[in-house]
Amino acid sequence: MIYFLSDAHIGSRALDDRAAHEKKVCNCLLSVARDATEIYLLGDWFDYWYEYVWRKPQEYGLTLSTIRQLTDKGIKVHYFTGNHDIWTFGWLEKQTGVVLHRKTEIMTIAGKQCMLAHGDGLIPSDMIERYPKAVRRKIRRFMCLRRVFHSRILQRFFALVPPSLGDRLGYEWARKSRMKEIANPVGYKGEEQEELVLYAKEQELRQHLDYYIFGHRHIELDLMLATDARVIILGDMFRQWTYARINDKGEITLMNFEQY
Repeated sequence: MIYFLSDAHIGSRALDDRAAHEKKVCNCLLSVARDATEIYLLGDWFDYWYEYVWRKPQEYGLTLSTIRQLTDKGIKVHYFTGNHDIWTFGWLEKQTGVVLHRKTEIMTIAGKQCMLAHGDGLIPSDMIERYPKAVRRKIRRFMCLRRVFHSRILQRFFALVPPSLGDRLGYEWARKSRMKEIANPVGYKGEEQEELVLYAKEQELRQHLDYYIFGHRHIELDLMLATDARVIILGDMFRQWTYARINDKGEITLMNFEQY
């Protein structure tokens, strides 16, 4: 069985009990490991992650050891960076044995052609024109911020910030993002408004795939397109505790850990 999980946001300062949340996430990982051949973590597994040259992350010990336990068992764990955990420079892979992916990938999984990505920054080419001016400004601000976060030059400048200050800034920025999402969750916007669905439709004009599997949006979605491709948005491991799995016949199912 092959599993897909995303958006655990481990370590979030928006949580009342971070240790209990991390333990539950790790227990979920161990539960799917009973029959997993591969596990895909599709971004934002940590709420904030930055590898300083002279000091590695101090939190997440349970998570790191759990992932290492899985890879030591021979389970291939793929780690896709999201918009909260971009800043890994080699240490995470060495520590846990994951296969790191920094960009959208098209992969053959159980005989099915799948596009895999966290999902941030994936918008159709005509997305800006679809919305009023105020919304267009918001989209442009996000894309600008995304370019800043992905800039190698600016990442090196951030490395010069004392870790105590850098961590405080990082966790606070992430906390505000989580609190905003909790206070005003944006549910499914419909097939003609949901960015990742529109992105998948545009991709289908170029190349037909079987599954588009994304995280990022914190909604659970299994949508069949007119081309018979399916768009899967995984929900999260923060409040919804949802995930997907593909069996050896290539059949994908959205699941909830309360069902496991």
